[in-house]
Formats: sequence, C-alpha cells, structure tokens
Amino acid sequence: MPVIFLAHGSPVLLDDGGWVNELAAWAAALPRPKAVLMLSAHWVDQPITLGATTAVPLVYDFYGFPAKYYDTKYPAPPAPALAARVRDLLRAEPVAQDPERGLDHGAYVPLVAMYPHADVPVLQASLPSLDPRKLHALGASLAPLRDEGVLIVGSGFFTHNLRALSQGGAVSSVMAEFDDWGKRALAAQDIDALLDFENKAPAGRFAHPRTEHFAPLFVTLGAGETDLYSQRTVIEGFWGGLAKRSIQLG
Repeated sequence: MPVIFLAHGSPVLLDDGGWVNELAAWAAALPRPKAVLMLSAHWVDQPITLGATTAVPLVYDFYGFPAKYYDTKYPAPPAPALAARVRDLLRAEPVAQDPERGLDHGAYVPLVAMYPHADVPVLQASLPSLDPRKLHALGASLAPLRDEGVLIVGSGFFTHNLRALSQGGAVSSVMAEFDDWGKRALAAQDIDALLDFENKAPAGRFAHPRTEHFAPLFVTLGAGETDLYSQRTVIEGFWGGLAKRSIQLG
C-alpha cells in the first residue's frame, strides 16, 4: 500500500464539493485497503494509545459549529486484528488501549469523503510525541503494515496557524513561502530539513505555532522512507489561507 499525509480541514470540509471530490478521487486511485491506521493531529497521548476496537464512535472535538456538524455519522468497522498487529510491531515499547476513544474530526472527516460507505475497518492511534525524529522512527516501525494491505494515514495540515485564517481565502506570504519550501524539500527528499522545520523553514513557527498539525507528516515519511523517490503531491492549494498540500509515497 502507499502511505499518505493529508490535510483534513475542519468539519466544514464536507461542504466543500471540490475538496471532497479530490479526496474521493484519491481514494479511488489507491489500492483498496484491508484497513486504515489513522494518526491524527487531534490525538496526542503518551505512550502510543490505540482507540476503539469493538465499535468505533466519533469524537466531536470542536465547538461552536452549527448543529448539523454534530449529526455526522461514520459507523466504520473496527479493526481488532490491526490493533494486535500494531502491538506486535511496537512490542519493544509500551502501547496503551483506550477502548472508548473513537475517531476525532481529523480522522473521520477525510474518511467520510474518501470511503463514504464506511466499509473499511479503521483503527486510530495517538501520536505518542511531537518530536519529529521519534515520529519518523514510529513510522518506520509501522511500515511493515503496508505489505499487509493497511493504509497508513497521517492527518494534519501543511500549514496551521488559526491567526492566518482568512474568510475570503487570502493567503499570507508566510503561508505561501512555507508551502513552497515544503514542496521543494519533499521533491529533494530532504527529510532532515523537514524534521528540523522549526530551524530550516521560513517562519516555521508562524506556519505552525504548535507542531501537532505537521507532526503526522513525520510518521508518513518514516513509513514511506523506501518510497521517497516516488513522493508526489496529490492535493495542493489553500483553504482559508492555509496550505492543504497532501502527499502520497508509493
């Protein structure tokens, strides 16, 4: 299976027909996954923690939105065998379980667009750290899942500073410069620069005041390290002034 990093947007992504169609077309072009392992910017918990494996509820982890966004349903099948396999791959380190923890909006919103019939088993795992190199190593540890038909998804946002949000869609020069820097670093396979984005990128801390929305990219890069040569951008452009660059390896 390929491995991907996607920009998940807010719950209103599902009102953006163009973006939904881009995600749906991407899923249609991918091999059909046996299961999805989702790592979202909205669940950071140490040690790595596995979510629900019997029934998979949704976590409406947002506030102040119109009522309809709290009515979204996504009854994805659970993936207990995948949870057991993740434990096996990470047996040298502690792995926790939160049987009540469902899919947050960073997980289910893109899945609604990509697999709208909710017929692919899904397991969400927490990001156990925001340290780029630790997350890269985690991705490398999870890479064998790709040969077992599992789609590993890092779900975040290529730039994420809510102060730069623009209702009219205006893009600040900083967001554009960071996106261009990231595009060039990916094309050059400069993983060291991406992992050290705070120091290497133009205004890295303005593009990402906190690391959590860039962090899933590091897992994706670790899991796809053998396919860096094939890295490509599948979705690009901006939403509300933020870069929604989404990539695939393999």
